[in-house]
Amino acid sequence: MYAIIEDSGTQVRASVGDVLTLDIRELPESAKSVTFDKVLMVGGDSSKFGTPYVKGATVTADIVERDFKGEKIDIIKFKRRKNYKRKTGHRQRHMTVKVTAINA
Repeated sequence: MYAIIEDSGTQVRASVGDVLTLDIRELPESAKSVTFDKVLMVGGDSSKFGTPYVKGATVTADIVERDFKGEKIDIIKFKRRKNYKRKTGHRQRHMTVKVTAINA
């Protein structure tokens, strides 16, 4: 059984036991798990499709790593012959979760 969930504007395929890297979110320090209620589809023997979300379906995941930074992305602006150069960088913060249950 698998589910397609919406998280931070992206669609992610999740099965039980999968380890997912998602955008970080505000959670209390004592939180050990996360529940996703925006389930777009539940697949398996019989598929359920939502319009836009499957009613009553949730995906539960345990938090493995709360906060880490991804790869650095360089942003470079340049205009030739104008003595204009700008370089900045960005590192997105992520969290890692392990899917424990799909309730459909």
